[in-house]
Amino acid sequence: MTRISAPPVPATALRPLRAALRTVAIVSCLPYIALKTAWVAGSRVGIPDGSALLDHRAPMAVANGGSVLMDGAVVVLALLLTRPWGLRVPAWLLALPMWTATGLLLPIMTGYPLQLLVRALSADTAGPEDTGGPFLHEWVFGVVYGGFILQGLSLGTLFALYARDRWGHLWRGTLRDLPGSPTAPALRAGAVAASLLALVPVTTHLLRAAGLVSGRDAGRDSGFQVVEAVYALWAAATVAGILLLAFRRSALPLRVPLALAWGGSGATACWGGWLSLASLGRAEGDAPGMVLTYAVQMLVGTLVVTLGAYFLAERAAGSRGAPA
Repeated sequence: MTRISAPPVPATALRPLRAALRTVAIVSCLPYIALKTAWVAGSRVGIPDGSALLDHRAPMAVANGGSVLMDGAVVVLALLLTRPWGLRVPAWLLALPMWTATGLLLPIMTGYPLQLLVRALSADTAGPEDTGGPFLHEWVFGVVYGGFILQGLSLGTLFALYARDRWGHLWRGTLRDLPGSPTAPALRAGAVAASLLALVPVTTHLLRAAGLVSGRDAGRDSGFQVVEAVYALWAAATVAGILLLAFRRSALPLRVPLALAWGGSGATACWGGWLSLASLGRAEGDAPGMVLTYAVQMLVGTLVVTLGAYFLAERAAGSRGAPA
């Protein structure tokens, strides 16, 4: 196997940029954490009368407490990605929460601006989560989703810089430059399996985006349709990334399919899990077909990120001159 050069030394010239991005990531968490903490304490700020959030106070308090911890993890990640001790953290201990954060934030970063654009170009005045009744005051969505977008941009840039410093040597070159590998048949088989499974969420979300639904999802607004299209988009990105990586019939830089597989698998798996939990928390729940779709999403995302991890582990073994 071709030997891969050692990783580059972190550039000290980027320290001011990293510090600024760390500040943005941490500060952008504060409005969300403050709002959720207020709700746990019993405040109704931002919640209109008749909101479904007022119907189940105990479960909502638990959910809000959990989401505070999740957003607090962004603060820990921002510190880890910018402090010297962060380079000594085991790879899996950083990669797993970062993959989860990437997966949860990417659909919001793409979907919310598109929702605003569609609403601006149409006569649709419903809020991004409006399903026929009051849920939250409109300003809450701007504050929360605006903060999420800032978190995604700052944390994503920090992770890109960190990953380049620590693992950048693993994705140099193009797909066609990749050497032969004894695990290539297994990677191709896994990629094909993931692609076939991904047909379920891609098709389901596209049908919902096109308005071809019935039952409790009928009559949803354009914001709902945009979100469904975004879910389908990221599932398709997952498939594109893993197929490019498995079959290698392209002159694309290696980092392109890896980025598609990373972001797409995270968005597909994590939102599949999140929507499954949300369905359990509702009295009516989702239709059995959607519950199955969420389960398949989790399976596809987990399979693809596992294939990517094995691929990078093999590259890392090659960089040390050891058998893959």
